[in-house]
Amino acid sequence: MTSAQIRQSFLDFFAQQGHTITPSSSLLPDSPGLLFTNAGMNQFVPIFLGDRAPDVSKWAGVRPAKDTRAADTQKCIRAGGKHNDLEDVGFDTYHHTMFEMLGNWSFGDYFKKESLQWGWELLTKVWGIPPKRLFATVYAPNKAKGDPADFDQEAYDIWAGIFKKEGLDPAIHIVHGNKKDNFWMMGDTGPCGPCSEIHFNLLPSDDEVEGRKGVNSSSPRCIEIWNHVFIQFNANADGTFAPLAAKHVDTGMGFERVAGIMATTKGFKDFSAEPSNYNADVFAPLFAKVAALSGKTYTGTVPTKREGLTEQENIDIAFRVLADHARCVSCAIADGILPANEGRNYVIRRILRRGILYGKKLGFKVGDFSQLVAPVVESLGHVFPELKQQQDIVRRVIASEEESFGRTLERGLQIFNKAAASGKIDSSAAFELYDTYGFPLDMTQLLATERGLTVDTAKFEELMEQQRERARAAQKKEIVVAATEGENTNVEPTKFLGYTETTATGKLLEVVKTEKDTFLIVDQTPFYGEMGGQTGDTGTAVINGETFSIVDTVKDKYGRHLHKLAPASSLPAPASTATLQVDVARRRAINRHHSAAHLIHWALRKVLGTHVRQAGTSKTADRMRFDFSHFEAMTAEQMKEVERLVNEKVIDNARVESYETEFDKKPEGTLAFFGDKYGKFVRVVDIGGYSRELCGGTHVATTGEIGLIKVVAEMAVAAGTRRIEAVAGQPAYEFVAGEEAALKAVSARLNAGVQDVTTKLDSLLVHQKELEQKLKAYQAKESAGLAEELAAKPVEKDGLKWISAVVTAENQDALRSLGSQVLHKVGAGAVVQLGALFDGKVALVAYCSPEAIKSGQAAGKLIGALAGKLGGKGGGKPDYAQGGGGDASKLADALKL
Repeated sequence: MTSAQIRQSFLDFFAQQGHTITPSSSLLPDSPGLLFTNAGMNQFVPIFLGDRAPDVSKWAGVRPAKDTRAADTQKCIRAGGKHNDLEDVGFDTYHHTMFEMLGNWSFGDYFKKESLQWGWELLTKVWGIPPKRLFATVYAPNKAKGDPADFDQEAYDIWAGIFKKEGLDPAIHIVHGNKKDNFWMMGDTGPCGPCSEIHFNLLPSDDEVEGRKGVNSSSPRCIEIWNHVFIQFNANADGTFAPLAAKHVDTGMGFERVAGIMATTKGFKDFSAEPSNYNADVFAPLFAKVAALSGKTYTGTVPTKREGLTEQENIDIAFRVLADHARCVSCAIADGILPANEGRNYVIRRILRRGILYGKKLGFKVGDFSQLVAPVVESLGHVFPELKQQQDIVRRVIASEEESFGRTLERGLQIFNKAAASGKIDSSAAFELYDTYGFPLDMTQLLATERGLTVDTAKFEELMEQQRERARAAQKKEIVVAATEGENTNVEPTKFLGYTETTATGKLLEVVKTEKDTFLIVDQTPFYGEMGGQTGDTGTAVINGETFSIVDTVKDKYGRHLHKLAPASSLPAPASTATLQVDVARRRAINRHHSAAHLIHWALRKVLGTHVRQAGTSKTADRMRFDFSHFEAMTAEQMKEVERLVNEKVIDNARVESYETEFDKKPEGTLAFFGDKYGKFVRVVDIGGYSRELCGGTHVATTGEIGLIKVVAEMAVAAGTRRIEAVAGQPAYEFVAGEEAALKAVSARLNAGVQDVTTKLDSLLVHQKELEQKLKAYQAKESAGLAEELAAKPVEKDGLKWISAVVTAENQDALRSLGSQVLHKVGAGAVVQLGALFDGKVALVAYCSPEAIKSGQAAGKLIGALAGKLGGKGGGKPDYAQGGGGDASKLADALKL
């Protein structure tokens, strides 16, 4: 069977059992606390938790059947975080950063009997795996170590019946496993249960006793191929386990592993060869492309150590790394996870740069790695259609990364080699490679391991933390934390009323006086505390009849709003209440910019692609900035289209609705942001049904309130991150009015109507170019004449012909040209040194003929001496050098021979 047939037969088998076949979810997980989708069950977690009723038959893109049964092939990434296989990829034949997980699920429907029997039927009857080579594990708790629950007798009895029916001894084919191997938990608390794994004996011999020895022993010849998890308990905080009302099944099978086994064993007929996932035909197009680009051949060798490898072992490692990493980064980018410097995006950058490094080992040039996108699409595009849809974007993103990393890779390798020559890679060298040359730490460790060296990672982390501290200090805005030092867990967060109110009276809890400032803490407030990029409110507070100006509002770590009083404010007298009034005009201006930011995010995703994700934002009364993931500068046409789209939505005057809901019940397509901390309940901001984001900020009621949005700038922030700046409402009007005034002023200066300005400018530029060409011709003629004049009066000295003079030249280029002409006109034995003044600043050039160089003269030394006399600096090569600066009054004397 081909890989495609294996995948399809799995899905078809479970479709016949009434399962809804769902498409793979994105590698960008719905849960913001998860780096990547790393298991097939991720998209079904809300159902397992009881937060969502089983409704899979109604999901988009499914092959519908029962709502309580599902099956799919899910692309997963395990690199970074708890699950990290990156360092092993390439050095063995079964670790991957990205893989497919085949799985089937029951949501309170069937349980152990059906799950295990169907699993056995698919493996042995449909795929034809010899029953004698299969073993099953069941949960047997080690009570001495505190393992939970009881022996899984139910699973044991089902397996015993299955093996007996095949004429096999259950005592040999069923293996007991403890909590580590056979008990699954979603977290410290929550759904959990025993699991039963199916292991495959791949030894040349099908001896059952020998095969059993390999189960749960990490043997590469007896491997787990399918795990059936039975979710039947809830783990309580007190360590007890309670039965769930509804029991679920969650299974997972590594697709590449099964496909590799089937290919290696020639359809389970020949077990003589070592198993390898990379034998699966899903990797064939990639290996063929790597071979074509490198001129090398893959032979499948596997090293037994990490250093002192043979040339062919290094080649085969590189083939596996390139195939795996190309699949991983292509699928990630297609799902909108672009390489960048933070979070999951940095993991993708690390993987991509590791791939680029291994490509270099095979002789890849800049741009070759991006050519691997096509074979990835060839092998996976029919399964994951987003790969085909985003193929050009994926290729361009990778090519951009190759180009940017390629500029520093060669120099970084030189720095590494220099450090390695000393016999160790100290933390400062590793940090320089990371900070200056973009080498992820694991790449430096990889290079070090190949040399038998280690890296001081502890000290490296110290240097990283120092850098983070510097960054935090540079960006930090003073935030006051409570009136008392240390932790204060008894305080209540301030109740925020500002979504609906702009004035309110609250209980004055505390007046916090610091060395420089005074803050008010009230039990409830309409003032928004700076958060999520939205600036804090300003306004007034009335206490005991006295009015105090509030110039900023921030939040402390307890969620309390701290109202900062204007400098030099008197300390409020003790009082029980404070009446707070937000500066409404300013708040409305902030609202316009915040809602404009949401519209711009929506428009960027429409114009540039769904890979665009928020990477930072700021919303004030005067403007907004929005940082986003993108791999190249926006074109003028793209910026114009973004501006057109957002203003079209402003004119539509759509409603802006904000409401609270449970995180797992938010509408499909709602954008959440990795790294943000969300509780069970979240606030959704919905603009017209087309823009939905989790957001705690304040907004306009309708888009028409924004008035106008004007994009004013677009720029790079970091590799893979762009920034767009815009103004909305009154600031947008003022910006446009300013540009209009400037245009009218230009129009008046040109004595042309506004509509004729560009035509008039074009005409003037053509005329200017004609004049410049005439000027250059005149200068060239004048320079040639001056060169003749200078060359005619050489000073004979030490057998050489010296020309040393102060001249007049238009600019540095003209001075260089004049010196070169004089050198050639004087001919053999010429030494030329000229000086000129440009805007009062000294410029020097020197030329030496080959004969002069043989006589010991050098232009670089001449310029060094001349510049030294003037208090300037300069230098260059023996035949040509330049310099400048210093005291212009000494120029003539310095050039005297």
